[in-house]
Amino acid sequence: MITVGSYKAKTHLPDLLRQVEAGEQVLITRHGKPVARLMPIADAKREQALAAKEQIMELRKTMPKFSREEIREMIEEGRRY
Repeated sequence: MITVGSYKAKTHLPDLLRQVEAGEQVLITRHGKPVARLMPIADAKREQALAAKEQIMELRKTMPKFSREEIREMIEEGRRY
């Protein structure tokens, strides 16, 4: 991952975008603190999908566990209405 300051990012944006298109990630800092990241769209979509998966896994930990039979009963009960 490339790290650049905000001024350099502003003045060299076309070059940075070419590097991002080639698969590189760019971390942009202001006064040494990270403020933004440029990455290829495919990487961003993958990260969003992984974050959603993690949220689902955390939610599942709070849900009650049902047996297959209980699930079948709930489905059949729902079909009756």
